[in-house]
Amino acid sequence: MAKKVLVPVADGIEEMETVTTVDVLRRAGARVTVASVGDLQITASRGIVLVADKSVEEFMDTDFDLIALPGGMPGAENLRDSEPLKQLLLRQAEEKKLYAAICASPAVVLAHHGLLKSRFSTCHPGFTDRMEPARFRESEVVVDENCITSRGPGTALAFALKLVELLYSREKAEQVAAPMVTRLM
Repeated sequence: MAKKVLVPVADGIEEMETVTTVDVLRRAGARVTVASVGDLQITASRGIVLVADKSVEEFMDTDFDLIALPGGMPGAENLRDSEPLKQLLLRQAEEKKLYAAICASPAVVLAHHGLLKSRFSTCHPGFTDRMEPARFRESEVVVDENCITSRGPGTALAFALKLVELLYSREKAEQVAAPMVTRLM
């Protein structure tokens, strides 16, 4: 059964994290929707133009199995400042469904909205000062119940494969990883 995934984007989002997450989840069979918090066409952090499927506002009454936030700056700030996205994330957490963030987004978005309280997590090294020191981990990917966090562009593949594992199974993640000539952590 295809899982429903929302990947929010905004101007200044990190390209590698966005595309890797969407690609790997689609390889696993997930129905991934890329939704913008602004215009449908966004310019990512390195100048690559991406086009979202729809706007975040169109999904206020939609349930997702996972919401996965790419990072990048100022993309993470743009995600943080979206009230509709905040509402979706808070509902996702309240319903104990999976939510994930990589790079700057764990610190800039999740921590800002109180979604990392009492959770082990990680983020890009440039944002560790915004994290709860006793709960911070330097691991590539950290899973604490329904919250998944990761460090940055270099950990995007491990992050995406962990999301596949949590949505489906370790076996499914291994099946997705094999033709990409990589292994699970």
